[in-house]
Amino acid sequence: MQWEKIIPQLSIKTASKIVLLVIDGVGGLPFKGKTELESAHTPHLDKLAAQGECGLSHPVSMGITPGSGPAHLSLFGYDPTEYVLGRGILEALGVGVEVGENDLVARGNFASCRGDLIIDRRAGRIPTEINAELCQFINSSLKPEEGIQIQLFPGKEHRFVVKFTGSGLHDSITDADPQKDNSPMLKTKASSPQADRTAGIVNAFMDEVNLILKKRTSANTILLRGFSKHPSLPKMNELYKLKPASIAHYPMYKGLSMLVGMQVLDGGSEISDLLSSLEKHFAEFDFFYLHIKKTDSAGEDGDHKAKIAAIEETDRQLPHLLDLGPDVLCITADHSTPSSMRAHSWHPNPVLITASSVFPDNTSKFSERECSKGYLGQFQATHIMPLLLAHAGKLKKFGA
Repeated sequence: MQWEKIIPQLSIKTASKIVLLVIDGVGGLPFKGKTELESAHTPHLDKLAAQGECGLSHPVSMGITPGSGPAHLSLFGYDPTEYVLGRGILEALGVGVEVGENDLVARGNFASCRGDLIIDRRAGRIPTEINAELCQFINSSLKPEEGIQIQLFPGKEHRFVVKFTGSGLHDSITDADPQKDNSPMLKTKASSPQADRTAGIVNAFMDEVNLILKKRTSANTILLRGFSKHPSLPKMNELYKLKPASIAHYPMYKGLSMLVGMQVLDGGSEISDLLSSLEKHFAEFDFFYLHIKKTDSAGEDGDHKAKIAAIEETDRQLPHLLDLGPDVLCITADHSTPSSMRAHSWHPNPVLITASSVFPDNTSKFSERECSKGYLGQFQATHIMPLLLAHAGKLKKFGA
């Protein structure tokens, strides 16, 4: 995108503060006539919608369902079709795994299978403590392989990271994850001739893990996706002259924040923990990315009521953020996760921006249908960052 070349020339350092609040997967589809946002009691979000300007954003393009990585890159102003990231590197950096030039990493799920059929991709979202025990058990049970080191690192609940270390490893291999329950197991395949050896190593590892876990009735297999080496991205301080910080609970979002140059701040699992961290560090940075995961998890679980509850909890906590008085506030999502679909979807995300320079459009509620009537219309999510910078007075005029 041409504006990516222009923004670094126009961006200036100011004291104004921007907060980007990402309510993960908040968009939905009607269930008994209403989406989760339309069903939720959200007086604070609705008041902000009436005061600000609203619209709908597409993370990649119309009809394209994004993963969390490309969807967040769009929000941060990076073209996700140019900067293609594997989920593995994001998860790895987020849990503190060092990734060198001879390393290949992937994001893993503990899953439950019956024979060759995956019956639960998340193994019932096993407790993190069980995850750690399983990773340790597998690490201690793996047979040594000449020239290759393999190690698992536990994440949250069912998620983990696996790191393969050795010369000549390639990340051009397909995911070994069917992405749906009640689907057959998948092997990884090489997407280029150079990756044939890597695909063989990964498939042999997965077969060995299945043997190690065969006596278990649940969490008895693994799924791998997002195979990746360490990428190089321009940093937000270089592009936007910002001092950015990230407050998120899940490792993947911490990892992505690190890749674009944000300082990762401590934040607990509750929304109140994230906002407490924001208050504690508000004077130190001029851009904050806050990530709320509960809405997405409920959507993926197909739990309409739990997603509504997570939205309402977010709304109840909003006054703590508003009391800090950010100059620019944007509330949106990385992607939609309708609970009726139990998965990410291609539907656009509601966007709300408040600042002294916005054009109020009198949107009556923060919801998909109301935001579709807003001043911003429908647009690419990569335009959100320039809008926030402009409202914060951080962009000079372009041209004479």
